[in-house]
Amino acid sequence: MTAVNLDLSGRTALVCGASAGIGRATALSLAAHGAHVVVLARRRERLEAMLPELEQAGAGSARAVVADLDDREGLAAAVADVQAQILINNTGGPPAGRLADASAEALLSAFTRHVVGAQTLVQAMLPAMESAGYGRIINVLSTSVREPIPNLGVSNTIRGAMASWSKSLSKELGSGITINNILPGFTDTERLVNLKAAVAGRTGQTEDQVMAGWIGRVPEGRLGRPEELAGAITFLVSEAGAYIRGQSIAVDGGRLNAI
Repeated sequence: MTAVNLDLSGRTALVCGASAGIGRATALSLAAHGAHVVVLARRRERLEAMLPELEQAGAGSARAVVADLDDREGLAAAVADVQAQILINNTGGPPAGRLADASAEALLSAFTRHVVGAQTLVQAMLPAMESAGYGRIINVLSTSVREPIPNLGVSNTIRGAMASWSKSLSKELGSGITINNILPGFTDTERLVNLKAAVAGRTGQTEDQVMAGWIGRVPEGRLGRPEELAGAITFLVSEAGAYIRGQSIAVDGGRLNAI
């Protein structure tokens, strides 16, 4: 029996939103499996502090790129000399709130950051992927792709748009270049801390009560760890994940009711 091959030696990975949470854990996991890692986020200090940790994890060398996904032209310029065969599209979700109350500007801003940002990065990285005959694009989205989450109207809308964009691309990309979505459930990140406070403020519950309600809906009985999301992503971008294409894969401890 052939062993599962997770080795990423000789590959370059561009990881967005790498300064915290799932993005940070993913960058470290890819480095540990041999990839040269380019980390992208807005917070220069956090990125630069990560570089020695990435190199120690096994990347050999690592690079930080400071860019804002809201700035399409600036983003394209920032990654113009990056030639990555692995692209992790990951960015913080829009603020909580009812969709009926959302302004047109809020929707346009979210669409620019997520869909237009991801499109810009894919177009920038595709030449390197096509040249190598190997490409992996992973979008870190949300379980709201399957089941909309109350009071996250703009996020639900944009995550669904990203999933449709991804599925469309999966039919167009050449052999050896795959695109898939990871759908995190309740994961122990800064984003979840902010959502917990927002839900508590809206419902009058304490933050402990909000957390208990969330965990009570997860068969695993706990929050997910960023490293667990990173493990799934590492599998998908490796040779072992080569025949998985155009899928939205929940990593949520069994919370979703959808089949």
